[in-house]
Amino acid sequence: MNVANLQLEGLMMAVASINNLLVHRGLLSIDDIDTALRRVEASVTGDERTFEDMSPANRDAICFPIRLLRIANNAQGETDIPPFTELAKMVGKTKEPYNDQQ
Repeated sequence: MNVANLQLEGLMMAVASINNLLVHRGLLSIDDIDTALRRVEASVTGDERTFEDMSPANRDAICFPIRLLRIANNAQGETDIPPFTELAKMVGKTKEPYNDQQ
């Protein structure tokens, strides 16, 4: 596996852990975090200038960390979040097709 991929995996899990802490400290709600992540995904996927020449696989690569963080946020327990491999599988199962794939 590429070292950069491992670094990104660590970064995503760190952000997921921080999000979990923010929720459990009462600073943000799960809904607050989900809304923020949904907005950023919508802004990324809605930018046709960025996506017009991109393959669906490249689009998925850009959206993967956002989707993983949304799933981690919504699947968090009292103190834990699911492991990266489980979250990654859930991203694959729940991703929606892009307009040009329909």
